Amino acid sequence: MVELKSDTALAAMREAGRVVANALAAVQREAAAGVSLLELDEVAHGVLKAAGATSPFLGYRPSFAPVPFPGVICASVNDAVVHGIPGAYRLRDGDLVSIDCGAVLDGWCGDSAVSFTVGTARPEDTALIAATRRALEAGIAAAVVGNRIGDIAHAIGKVGRAGRRYGMIDGFGGHGIGRRMHEDPHVPNEGRPGRGYPLRPGLVLAIEPMLTAGGRDDHDTDPDGWTLRTTDGSRAAHVEHTVAVTEDGPRILTLP
Repeated sequence: MVELKSDTALAAMREAGRVVANALAAVQREAAAGVSLLELDEVAHGVLKAAGATSPFLGYRPSFAPVPFPGVICASVNDAVVHGIPGAYRLRDGDLVSIDCGAVLDGWCGDSAVSFTVGTARPEDTALIAATRRALEAGIAAAVVGNRIGDIAHAIGKVGRAGRRYGMIDGFGGHGIGRRMHEDPHVPNEGRPGRGYPLRPGLVLAIEPMLTAGGRDDHDTDPDGWTLRTTDGSRAAHVEHTVAVTEDGPRILTLP
């Protein structure tokens, strides 16, 4: 069931989103060669705790997962697309890192993700991250009253398939968000315009393109049951914002 949020709820979600933005900024500041993913998880955990927020990731166990998720961030490096478990791996110069983080504050959720390079960036990684951000911007721009979910999906996919024609892993995309991290409707990263659930004021969506440099849409799953990787070893980027559909246009709730 799709729930439309009141102005009061949107204001509360904005505060949760601000916590997420601060956590991601803190993680990116600390991400350097030699720093472990577990240490980055501790940084994010500290920001959430200081704000009086909790993590919707920590202990989360959907039907596909063999174990509950053990961190407050998903930390996906290089060929890992999403859902990477923060562990002992220490960052290296040139790593492409995607960090996904959520927060629950006063019963409302925020969810956002960033991709960046540690130290010296490869030109192709810079281009991949930039394309993923453009795809997100296009998806957000399509999140207007009168459009449908398919318009968001089409906008994202059009950017992802342009030029170098990046890959987008099958079956994964964004989602509704509110009291729970994952709510209806599903938001594909590719689709046909004019199709799907209509966008109405108060609908809140986590829009999250994931592009892969190799151009393939399939993926492998690590033995941990969580981490999704490109099948060809190519690098991936993932960016996300929580966005409200309003009469005045899309409102990003996960800005600082």
